[in-house]
Amino acid sequence: MRIGLLTEGGYPYATGEARVWCDRLVRGLPQHEFELYALSRDAEQERARVPLPDHVTLVRTAPLWAPADDGRTYSRRERRRFADCFKELVRGICAEEAGPFAEGLYGLAELGRDQGGLYAALRSETAVRLLESACRAPGASRTVQAVQVVDLLESVDELERMLRPLSLDWYEENGRLGSLGEVDVCHAAAGGVAAIPGLLAKRFFGVPLLVTEYGVQLRSHYLEQRQASRPAVRALLAAFHLRLAGEIYARADLLTPGNAHARRWQERCGAPRERVRTVYPGMEADRFATVGEAADCGDPGTLVWVGRIEPAKDLVGLLHAFAEVRKAEPGTRLRIFATAVAPGYLADCRSLAAQLFPDEAADAVTVGENPVTFEEIGGPDAASSAEAYGAGRIAVLSSVIEGFPITLAEAMFSGRATVSTDVGAVCEVIGGTGLVVPPRNPRALADACLSLLRDPERAQRLGAAARARALELFTVEQNVGAFRDIYLWLLARGSGARPDGDVPFAWPAEARVPGHWTNPTWTPPPPGSAPPRAAGSASAPAPASASASGSAPASGLAPGSASVVAAVPAAVSEVGP
Repeated sequence: MRIGLLTEGGYPYATGEARVWCDRLVRGLPQHEFELYALSRDAEQERARVPLPDHVTLVRTAPLWAPADDGRTYSRRERRRFADCFKELVRGICAEEAGPFAEGLYGLAELGRDQGGLYAALRSETAVRLLESACRAPGASRTVQAVQVVDLLESVDELERMLRPLSLDWYEENGRLGSLGEVDVCHAAAGGVAAIPGLLAKRFFGVPLLVTEYGVQLRSHYLEQRQASRPAVRALLAAFHLRLAGEIYARADLLTPGNAHARRWQERCGAPRERVRTVYPGMEADRFATVGEAADCGDPGTLVWVGRIEPAKDLVGLLHAFAEVRKAEPGTRLRIFATAVAPGYLADCRSLAAQLFPDEAADAVTVGENPVTFEEIGGPDAASSAEAYGAGRIAVLSSVIEGFPITLAEAMFSGRATVSTDVGAVCEVIGGTGLVVPPRNPRALADACLSLLRDPERAQRLGAAARARALELFTVEQNVGAFRDIYLWLLARGSGARPDGDVPFAWPAEARVPGHWTNPTWTPPPPGSAPPRAAGSASAPAPASASASGSAPASGLAPGSASVVAAVPAAVSEVGP
């Protein structure tokens, strides 16, 4: 099977969890051929390409950061066609309802496919005027109606960058290598812009589209756009991402969120529940086996925090909670291990720790030591995440914003009792094997930590239960196995008519092989003909003479073929969502 893997700012270039997950998926399915279609965010990213296995047969990259002006100019008719399509797109963005957004999007895609790139047209004065008209039209929000010229220019610039996948040469019909029309399944490793090529491959060629979201792209864009200075720009871009997410969720053959938190976002944005299947991200459990299975469960008086030091992790709240813990249990320590750092926030946390916890010394001649330490993964005391979790018996997560909490799952693999704030998918991941408290509540966080510090046996029981749960749900093997079954299900189900008019697996395999044991009257179906419908399948209509059970006409198929056709949906139903 040929899988077209679609990424944005990730595999095979960027570092981070998204790249790691894609690499594990590709390496875990060597029986398939993978073609990578990557949208890169900057030049530096493209220089850091990871080694790829042999069954990755193609890598195509399109930059979202570089100017894409190919010098293409449109005729008067083409400019009129562009204006009609772009008008529908921006009307859908500015109106309360999605309206003609999808028609405008696909119209621009067809124009780009037929006539060349859209760079100049999307940055033209025509585009600015059309956007302004949509913003001033009745029904637009008050924020959008107050748009100014600088807002229009910035918004058009961003729209051109996000719509750049419409102008790519990935959708050619001549069967050349590197066309998404030649793959069996398009798998978008994220929603948003990364899934646009998959939408077009589905529309142009009928290729099934699978979208995986471990962090909801729409939510991420909302959080990023809070930093924008102008309200009208924020409103326009937020509306674009909302409309795009709704179209992706409505058209995808299957959505695989990484947790129930992401699933709820998708369903609220219009994803049909019957086409959503939760697949937890896979993690390498072997990295934490030594710590998780060790008889020593770490220092019983040490709390451990691991993660990226940034405001969303609320280390300020954690430090205030630890101040309450120290009052009740003076010998307790807090070790903070950073996987990455936001420098300004780290300086604030160090300053607060110095104020809350003066250095302590055992006597008059010993150098004082602070009970809170800031360390880095890869340092002398913790060369790996597993060693960081092994430093204490209790792992703490204090975030106010989370998607799928990777560090929490790592702590569970390490057999550590956990105290976490109730954000994102935390409760789903913990599942009763740890303590959960409200976010932004240092008092509750301190009380939960104290209850485990004072009951080491309970902490050890919770740690063992957490490791068992992680091994059951969050391993690489379960993740790869789930996608192996999903790929087969999508290929067998089909997404619609392919260019040759056939649907995979619809005609029995033995009917294609010449020989005396097959029906000599059978001939291959002409292009565009509809194959017989298998039982329970809606992929293609059955001929008038076919029975309701999925058997084919006696004159058209080899003996025994009806049972083969009928068996396909039964097998598929076992691996479907």
